[in-house]
Amino acid sequence: MCQYVSSKDESIFSKEALMSTKPGKDIVKQALFKSKGYRQFDKYKKEAEDELPKFTKRFTEDLLKQIKSDTVPHETQEKFASEVGSSEITLEKSQIDSVKKRLGDYDTLLDRVTRILNSNFVKMTLPVFSALYDASSQHFGDAVDAKKKTDIIDGHIIAIDLSEPMDRIMDKDEDIEYLDDYKLMNPYILQLARSKIGSGGPQVLEEFEKGFKDARIGQYVDFKLKMKPKGITEEAMIECYKKYRAVMGTAGKNMALGRLPLGEIFYLGMAKAAESVGCGNEIEDSIKNKFVKVPSWPLYYTTLTNSVQKGFEFTMKKSEVYLSEARLALELLPENFSHRDFLEFLFLTVEHYNSFWFNQLQKQKLWSEFDSKLPK
Repeated sequence: MCQYVSSKDESIFSKEALMSTKPGKDIVKQALFKSKGYRQFDKYKKEAEDELPKFTKRFTEDLLKQIKSDTVPHETQEKFASEVGSSEITLEKSQIDSVKKRLGDYDTLLDRVTRILNSNFVKMTLPVFSALYDASSQHFGDAVDAKKKTDIIDGHIIAIDLSEPMDRIMDKDEDIEYLDDYKLMNPYILQLARSKIGSGGPQVLEEFEKGFKDARIGQYVDFKLKMKPKGITEEAMIECYKKYRAVMGTAGKNMALGRLPLGEIFYLGMAKAAESVGCGNEIEDSIKNKFVKVPSWPLYYTTLTNSVQKGFEFTMKKSEVYLSEARLALELLPENFSHRDFLEFLFLTVEHYNSFWFNQLQKQKLWSEFDSKLPK
């Protein structure tokens, strides 16, 4: 079995799966002829696989220090609740001591960290951030600073990872027995992300804060639409997708330390690629849950066309629109840009991911089951 790309579900990128889509066949061809894009991608993928256990260890050790040294954990919880605008994701004061004691054990905390890191988003973004950081450093002629690179990448991966425990707490569909532990961990995860991103300087931290605020707006709109799915509009979906745009776009910009024009081009490419993946993710989730995800583009287009099948066909078109905008960013890159081929290959993997799940959907023909479970 030949693996080309890292993902939580490796079967999506097996040779057999790749041969089932047009972009997948392009990936296989590039791997066969060892194209520049494939070679660059493979190098960063292997580096990221080596780096992940080290990153996990760093993340756990830093988190443990923060948890143990906090003398006012209830204030930390309250402050976090007011910042994210929800008390549902924090612990009652009476619960804090027992949870804090449990997570004071390194192996227990390592288990929880490993669980939240087991996400496609983390596995697929680690090599990308590393490549973008290197490309930017090369472009601007920066002196080598391995610690700064590690801190900024770690900080953004940790910030992205914060959405995992928060989503699990809100959705209550995974890791039910660990939700209290996640509630205690969340504020410390955010503190850790901020302190590491801050090593890039005030402008980089400011960009992160702006992105984090936008991502929270996206989460809030998502939550409101869950409560009132019939209120779905294009405007609401664009706001909702801020959670993808803000998180990935901002991280892209910060890999160039916010410097223009490269930072803005990275923002554009990463934001649009993330929105495209968002569409594929909605298709994948709908297949796995056996109902149309609420809220989602499939639900929006189903509402407009009165046909679940058409709803997914239009979602696929929407994912192509997002991806064409991401590819437009490539055309804006400076002449002789060192990692252009890497990014072209990356966008090919996004296209394959979306096509793969759309093909699975066509095969499974879940239309009538989807239809029967639409929000009334």
